[in-house]
Amino acid sequence: MNPVVGYVALILVSLSTVLIGIYGLRISRTTGDFYVASRTVRPWWNASAIGGEYLSAASFLGVAGLILLSGVDALWFPIGYTAGYLMLLLFVAAPLRRSGAYTIPDFAEARLESLMVRRVTSLLVVVVGWLYIVPQLHGAALTVQITTGLPPWVGAVAVVVVVCLSVVTGGMRSITFVQAFQYWLKLTALAVPIVFILLRLSSTGSPITDAGAVFAAELNIGGDASLYRNISLVIALLFGTLGLPHVLVRFYTNPDGASARRTTLIVLGLLSVFYLFPTMYGILGRIYTPDLAADGAADATVLLLPSRIFDGAVGDLLSALVTAGAFAAFLSTTSGLVVSLAGVVSQEFFQGSVKGFRRAAVISALIPLLLALATNTLALAGSVSMVFAFTASTICPLLLLGIWWRGLTDVGAVAGMLAGAVLCGGSILAAAVLGPASARYEWLQQPALWTVPAAFAVTILVSRLTPRRTPGSVSRVLARLHTPEPVQRQQ
Repeated sequence: MNPVVGYVALILVSLSTVLIGIYGLRISRTTGDFYVASRTVRPWWNASAIGGEYLSAASFLGVAGLILLSGVDALWFPIGYTAGYLMLLLFVAAPLRRSGAYTIPDFAEARLESLMVRRVTSLLVVVVGWLYIVPQLHGAALTVQITTGLPPWVGAVAVVVVVCLSVVTGGMRSITFVQAFQYWLKLTALAVPIVFILLRLSSTGSPITDAGAVFAAELNIGGDASLYRNISLVIALLFGTLGLPHVLVRFYTNPDGASARRTTLIVLGLLSVFYLFPTMYGILGRIYTPDLAADGAADATVLLLPSRIFDGAVGDLLSALVTAGAFAAFLSTTSGLVVSLAGVVSQEFFQGSVKGFRRAAVISALIPLLLALATNTLALAGSVSMVFAFTASTICPLLLLGIWWRGLTDVGAVAGMLAGAVLCGGSILAAAVLGPASARYEWLQQPALWTVPAAFAVTILVSRLTPRRTPGSVSRVLARLHTPEPVQRQQ
């Protein structure tokens, strides 16, 4: 791939992101604009923005890479990523919007009337956000290195600089415009090259699909996944989606609960369409780029496949489009995470002001940058699944039980979150320390199957043992969460 093409693609995406962010500055004047876009974002626009921030490096690059490595077993990733939004639609979206909160810690404090719960929730939200940003920066480092030949750290630094400029200038309102634009850019960047590739292969008579050959077990570098691993992965993806701070904060921007539900329904459609394309890249990669699996570069499948099929200018142009989409994925997801973290950090340490929001945004971006520069790039989708498992074991029980169970107490919520954090976090750290030897301990590599039930069990048990700590306002709060807005206005 011509390095000039990579430079042009990265510069154009970065400039468009900054310019859209500056446009958002013109209409971002109040605190509500910076935190929740004054709660005026309509379903289609908000759904595009959610798609923009949710479809991260793991979705754009990692899914295809895992299909290249693991074949059929990797298909659980796009299924789980999408189905998680069905869980959001059914259990969280509308009640969370009706809570009137700015952030997840706001919801936790209002529901349980406890500053202790707020502090623990804030800490976990920040940890989840930082852990999720690091793979985005690793993906940016990989993309810049492959497409331009520059050192990997340049990609990570570039993402942080562009994100900080976008977030600091316009906050949530600005980032909404940016992320909506980047969803459609990412979809185009994957779809157009695939169409050209399929047309080229069909015209030359080359084999496009042969399920028996493409998904042959002997092509799986990592071996076949066990039933335990697949079930644990699905649990992590389904329940982890419910607790992702950058996803949840977007529902606060809807005008009402009904809009939040419509937004989630549209997102399901957008994600279903999007994940068709990384899956196709992975399938074609097993035919035309199998060497990437052996070389440890499976995550580069999406970036390199067009140039393997086309020579010359056409290959360069298609590669440039894919590169632009990949960089948009890193920018949009990182910006969403930084916005959600800035909201939490600014309210905890900077009195929730606009100036405090801007300071918090810079802090929220710089710390994961240091972590990314100090660590090696992991398999993108696999590393993100660990974040989903951690979120499912910590924030998810608080949200589900806080919305649907009146018996939840502040002590029970804190106990459950800490139990989930210790069990899941300890498993992830132990697997990292053991390295390749951890393959013998699937319960460490994929802990969600036992850590999520454990977190729920601890939360319920401790709440049962401390019934006197049930907030006196629980009936009023739950009525607000579950009563549609038209009914509330009539009362």
